[in-house]
Amino acid sequence: MKMLINGEWVSSQSGEEIKKINPSTGEVLGMFPAGTKEDVDRSIDAAEDSFNSWSDMTSVERAKILYKARDLIAAKREELENLLISENGKILREARDEVNGVLDQIQYYAEFARKITGDVVEGDTSRRKIFQYKVPYGIVLALTPWNFPGAMVVRKLAPALLTGNTVILKPSSDTPFTAEWIVKKFVEAGIPKGVLNLVTGKGSEIGDYIVAHKKIALVTMTGSTATGQRIMKQASSNMAKLVLELGGKAPFIVWKDADIKNTLKTLIWAKFLNVGQSCIAAERLYIHEEIYESFMNKFVEITKKLKVGDPTISDVGPLINAGALKSAEMFTEDAKESGIKILTGGKKADISGKFKGGYFFEPTILDNVPQNSKLFQEEIFGPILGAAPVSSIEEAIEKSNDSIYGLASYLFTKDPNFIFLAAEKIRFGEVYVNMPGPESSQGYHTGFRMTGQAGEGSKYGIEEYVKLKNMYVDYSGKDLKINTIRDDIF
Repeated sequence: MKMLINGEWVSSQSGEEIKKINPSTGEVLGMFPAGTKEDVDRSIDAAEDSFNSWSDMTSVERAKILYKARDLIAAKREELENLLISENGKILREARDEVNGVLDQIQYYAEFARKITGDVVEGDTSRRKIFQYKVPYGIVLALTPWNFPGAMVVRKLAPALLTGNTVILKPSSDTPFTAEWIVKKFVEAGIPKGVLNLVTGKGSEIGDYIVAHKKIALVTMTGSTATGQRIMKQASSNMAKLVLELGGKAPFIVWKDADIKNTLKTLIWAKFLNVGQSCIAAERLYIHEEIYESFMNKFVEITKKLKVGDPTISDVGPLINAGALKSAEMFTEDAKESGIKILTGGKKADISGKFKGGYFFEPTILDNVPQNSKLFQEEIFGPILGAAPVSSIEEAIEKSNDSIYGLASYLFTKDPNFIFLAAEKIRFGEVYVNMPGPESSQGYHTGFRMTGQAGEGSKYGIEEYVKLKNMYVDYSGKDLKINTIRDDIF
């Protein structure tokens, strides 16, 4: 693959490349450029040079390019689906669903072309007005993750570009090809040179440099909390605006009056979607003590039916890389050493044939996990879920909130009092009540505590990419009266 800098597809200045492994087979999928600081500088210069002409265009004109890119993606969607399967390891159904999300988000943001409005406010005296209008920040750095490499790319590109910003896209080194494929469609749609740039490479070599660059006005990143904290430190040197979606540790509460079939359907989705590699994945299961045993028996029974292996025909695919597989093994080893009972799973999946070298891990359920266990306190990001019984609404809410994270949460109950109490007391940015996720394009994806700051999606998400500017105007034509200055000196 190549990087896109100032409208040209180029190799790294160093000529060095990095291997990308297919997580389903363990084999090399391809090579991508190891970008350098010189590549970063050239991409930023290109974004700066193109900013005035791009921001001078109307939002309607910019939206036409977004719509065109959407159409081009839709016309070749099977290519993107297959790329998500080979590069990310997604199962076929999830790849198709993610492409639907890619198309929906571009459509949603493009529709804001005529909806970004400001205000006219009365001044302090007659014939004075304050015009409050919205302008782009400038150069946006978009750092995208590997777990949803299509949806996360467009969720950052579409609002940033529509609002007149120019963009440097730095995708995860685990999914560079998906980013390249999408960027090519924006180029084909007519994005002017320099407006959108793609730089790949190791975050350890170019990440800190690009985040701290004095010309970066806004950094939008989805990733780990540790990475977000480092970005905050680096970006502080230039006071760049930050939009950070970081870790999650979603509680999943099952009350005694829950619709069990719908609850189980949602729980299977919330835990094993993308092999649990999701910021909104169910990570802690709290079940009312009266139904704990019966619910767990059914949950284990269904989980055992999930097929693990070939992503094109299975229910559960591979983890993203060898490090993720090792992490899953460490969590289950810790559970064993702590005396926590493993009800099903707990080890690397035994896959034969073509996929023998893939990073597959068995869907794993743990019983009676203590609240202070690392399984309930640290983000797992894998197909492992611990459960614990709770006896009261207050206990369920208290334990749910006992986390450094605060992104997504789930509640299954018919009790309206519990539902509305959850809306007030569960300190998470999203509460899914009697339904699965993921977040909708028109929903604001945000969180509390160490989950990050600002958010994405909805009208509030698009507001993150514009700066509110004020212009004070006097049109009275009269001599100015300034209280702190004597008139007799003029």
